[in-house]
Amino acid sequence: MNRATAASNDQAATVAEVAKVAEVATISAPATVAELMALLADCHDAWDMPDRSGDPVDILDHDRQCAELLRRDFPADEELQVAGLVHDIGHVLVPGDDAGHGVHGGDAVRGLLGARVARLVELHVVAKRYLAATDSAHAAALSASSRRTLVAQGGPMTAAEIAAFESDPDFTAAIALRRADDAGKVVGLTVHALETWRPIVERVAAAADLALAR
Repeated sequence: MNRATAASNDQAATVAEVAKVAEVATISAPATVAELMALLADCHDAWDMPDRSGDPVDILDHDRQCAELLRRDFPADEELQVAGLVHDIGHVLVPGDDAGHGVHGGDAVRGLLGARVARLVELHVVAKRYLAATDSAHAAALSASSRRTLVAQGGPMTAAEIAAFESDPDFTAAIALRRADDAGKVVGLTVHALETWRPIVERVAAAADLALAR
């Protein structure tokens, strides 16, 4: 095989892999609450890192812990709670893309749960960069895995990025989601069953549908 043929084959393989990733994200995006709940159920025994070197609990357990913390601290903000419940589904939609999992998750739920929930899902990665730059205790507490993924996610924010993020209307909610994300990794913690979240998810989806119809 000559170099030109090898290069052509490599390019074809790359294009095919990109198309495969796009197809996974497209097929997996939930169009109904039932599909979203099924996707969340599939997060049982699914992990944020393929080699399980990341969070010590699976994605379903982690997402439920995160959502319950947000329900405790922000009982009136169901959009924020649901963002916590779905914030890591990007790991299942496009496995192995830690840097992009917030965007993948946000894109997947935007049509069903609305713009704010989608944006909060996206911003939980951005908020990690903010806290790494502004909260020394947070930065020191990052696991080795989190420190590695932080580099892929853009590293700590610059001063200009910090100022821009602090002026974002979703800043406070995004930071709350990030802190719940960091805290919701307790092995063996008892949390409510996934199905108990269905009525809340349905309300958020109905509100998003109503806002779209206006």
